[in-house]
Amino acid sequence: MDTDEHPKEIKVSTELGKERTREAADRTLMAWIRTCLSLIGFGFGISKFRDILVEGEHIHPTSHIHATLIFGLSFISLGIFGLLAAVIQHWRILQHIKFENFRYTGFRPVVMITAILLLLIGLFAFISILLRL
Repeated sequence: MDTDEHPKEIKVSTELGKERTREAADRTLMAWIRTCLSLIGFGFGISKFRDILVEGEHIHPTSHIHATLIFGLSFISLGIFGLLAAVIQHWRILQHIKFENFRYTGFRPVVMITAILLLLIGLFAFISILLRL
């Protein structure tokens, strides 16, 4: 037996830390799934509400620039892209944990980008309502 071949010593605290990190990543992905599902459902509800108003002849289908439709589609798009970004981030975290010298890498921009896009959607909604007054 070669003296250079020593069995690797497994550090229980390191392995438990990796397990906790993986479980935290799983919980974060589940939170993103709930958030994105809510955004998609909210966008679908807005679009459907507009369709109901058009069918009931409460509003004309060609009125203005279809701000309600754009608003609903913005929420759906944000939900889809947010979920895609969250899945990619989750996969990258799981790949990163596999390394022997696992270290915290810092900032992940998915939350900040989603917040900024949601801010822009809200600003669009505010301006479109203000212009209708």
